[in-house]
Parts: sequence; C-alpha cells; structure tokens
Amino acid sequence: MDHLSVLLSRIQMAVTLTMHIIWPSINIGLALFICIMEAAWLKTKNPLYLKICKYWMKIFALAFGMGVVSGVVMSYELGTNFGQFTNAIGEVLGSLFVYEVLTAFFVEAGFLGVMLFGWNRVSPKMHFLATFMVMFGTFFSAFWIMSANSWMQTPAGTHVAANGKFVIDTWMGTIFNPSFYHRFTHMVLASYLTCTFFIAGISAWYILKQRHLDVAKTCFSFAMWAAILFAPIQILIGDTVGLAVHQYQPLKTAAIEGVWDTQLGAPLLLFAIPDSKQEKNLFPIKIPHGAALINTHQWDGKLIGLKSVPPQDRPVVLTTFFGFRIMVGIAVLFFFMGVVGLWHRYKKTLYDRKWFLYACTWMTPFGIFATISGWFVAETGRQPWVVYNLLRTTDGASKLAPEQVGISLTAFILIYTMAISFFVYYFLKLVKKGPDATGDAEKEPPVIGYMHGTGE
Repeated sequence: MDHLSVLLSRIQMAVTLTMHIIWPSINIGLALFICIMEAAWLKTKNPLYLKICKYWMKIFALAFGMGVVSGVVMSYELGTNFGQFTNAIGEVLGSLFVYEVLTAFFVEAGFLGVMLFGWNRVSPKMHFLATFMVMFGTFFSAFWIMSANSWMQTPAGTHVAANGKFVIDTWMGTIFNPSFYHRFTHMVLASYLTCTFFIAGISAWYILKQRHLDVAKTCFSFAMWAAILFAPIQILIGDTVGLAVHQYQPLKTAAIEGVWDTQLGAPLLLFAIPDSKQEKNLFPIKIPHGAALINTHQWDGKLIGLKSVPPQDRPVVLTTFFGFRIMVGIAVLFFFMGVVGLWHRYKKTLYDRKWFLYACTWMTPFGIFATISGWFVAETGRQPWVVYNLLRTTDGASKLAPEQVGISLTAFILIYTMAISFFVYYFLKLVKKGPDATGDAEKEPPVIGYMHGTGE
C-alpha cells in the first residue's frame, strides 16, 4: 500500500468532513429555534415571531443545500478512496446509512418544501407540523450518523467473519454501542450551542447597527438564555465523554493529555507542544494531578502512556492535543458569555454594552470552530484504526496512485472553496437585507385569516 496515497486520501476525507459538518452543526439547532418561534407565533398570534421564522428559514434553506451537496460527495468518496473499508463494513455502516436516509433525511427533505413554501398553501397548524418534522428529521439524522461513527470508535454487536467482513450479531448492540449515548448527546448539544452563538452574533450586529431591533433583540435575548442553559450542560456531558474515551480508547486520552509514560496522577497540561520524535512535551504548563482527576475522577488515577505501544500504533498526537484544547476553550468561553449575558439581563443592560455585543458578533463562527476541532479530536485520536482495534486505516484504503488522489484532492479543494464562497456571499446578502426583506407578516392574508379564526 502506497503510504502517500493513503495520506492524501485521509486528507481528502478530512477536507470533505470538515466541509460537511459545518451545515448540520448549524441546522440541527436552527431547526429547533425556528420550531420554537413558530410555536410562539401560533400561541401568541404575535407577527414578530412569524417574521423571525421567515427570516431564519431562508438561512436554514441555504445551509441545508450546502449540507446535501457535501454529504453526497462523502458517500462516493468512501467507495473511491476507502473501498477496502466499505467492502469490510458494508453490512454495518451501509445499513445504518440506509436507515438514516429512509427514516430521517426523507422526512426532513419531504417536509422542507412545505416549511419553506407552504405559508399560503396550508393551514398554520399543518405548516407547524411540517416545521416540527424538519426539526425531527435533523435530530434523527444525527442519531444515525453518530451511531455509525460511534460504532467505528467502540465497535460492538458484530464479529469479523473469516472473509474479513464485519457481520451483525445484534442490531441493538451495534446501534447503541458503548460510546453512542455520550457522543450523540455531546454532538446535539454542540449543534445547539453553535446555533446559539450564530444567532446571537447576527442579532448583536443588528443591535449595534440599530437595525431590525424588534427581531434582533428578541433573537439575542433567546440566544443568551440558550447559552446559559446549554453551555454548562455541554461541559458536564463532555466530562462523561472523557470518561468513556478513557475507558474504551485510553490511547486517545493519552494523546489528548500529552501523556507519554503510563503514570498515576498525571498532570493537566494547560499548554505544551507534544514532540512525537523526542516523545516528550516541550514548554509544558502543568496543573498537578489535573489530567488524572478529569479523566478518572481520582486524584491518583492511572493514565496509559503513548509509549506503551509502538509508534505506528499511536494516534496523531499534535492534532488531537491542540484540537481538544480549542474545543474546550471555546466551550468555557461560551459559558462565560452566557454568565455575562445573565448578569447584564439582571442589570437591564443586555442590549446596551457595546463591548459585549461586539464580542458576540466576533464569536458568530466559534461554535463551528469548536465542532470541527472536536471532530478532529475524535478522528485523529482514533488513528491508526478506522474501526478501533479491528481494522487499520491503511488496510481500509483503496489501492490508488498518489497522482490520482492528488488530482481529486486539488479539485475538491477548489470546488469547496467556490461553494463556501457562494454561501458566504448569499449569506451576507441575506444578513444585509435583514428580516424585513422576507416580507411583512401582516401582509399575508391567508395566514392572518387563520390567525383570527376566519378559516380552519
């Protein structure tokens, strides 16, 4: 197997996954937000909530389209670049992906048209049902995808047959594998937080510009409540994920914490530069016993060191180490901003502190950065295994010439660059036009007729 072609295939898959994960991380939370706002409109008959729904639905549709395009490419890429992998695990992941399409994506895509274009064509209650089903579809899609990825991290409910293929023993064991519950919850909350600060950032910008203040203040207030709710819960769930990783993937924990030698009471490295060649950490800033306490909940807990296995069996240390710190750092920052927002709400100055509004504006994409960093930790920390401890990445890769992969990788980067550029252009155009560009809610005769009980 040509190691250069495997490396290029891994880079190409990393580029594809990085491109794809942006859109679900926005849309899972945005679908819930839109559903809540539409429920508020049905309950209160306040046209402000309808205006909010229509505005954010346009951004949701834009991100949904990007997610579909990048997701379809990934399916082909598994076959072209990792054909041995798909051949070995086809019965497992193929089935899970089919379930995702049939039970989640079809629901989401099927009701999306009604949600976007059905305002004057169906009753308000039927439209809300469509919005709810889109929200449910995004959530259920994450369920299946996280089940599939978690099985690759902690395979269960299967065995490897004599021909090298994975065979299902129990579907419940496969779907609800040991790391699934923690990782699924962690991912959904990450999406909610990503959306929270996505909404907060755009709303803060409107407040600073003194534009669309009715919509901006309502959305900003909602986002700050969501931040103080979701951020601490996410930190607690993250702790359970860490415990599960330490139990089932101790070498990933070693890479996250920069632990080279197996030891009791390992320190927490606030900063260091792991050097894989010298097998040590450069410029470390430590908190004694911190890593042991966090990962085992014991002062002198034992952490397995990277040196316990040969170099070829170790994770990608540098990416895993720094990716984890970026993810956790942003989570702590989100919690801090939620607390500050709560304080300003108490002082009745939530919309008046420019430094706070500017900070929220700059933090608009931070949730995306945290999600991408977390996925890098999960994937590079699993290496050199594509199915943990059962199938190596090199054994799962297709036999391709480096030139072939290099050409496709270059093409992918160019296409994705153009795609993200188009998204940014149209997204900024929507933001610049603002909620009023979606139409005045009070000028929707059929809908308002239902609001006042003149039609049912």
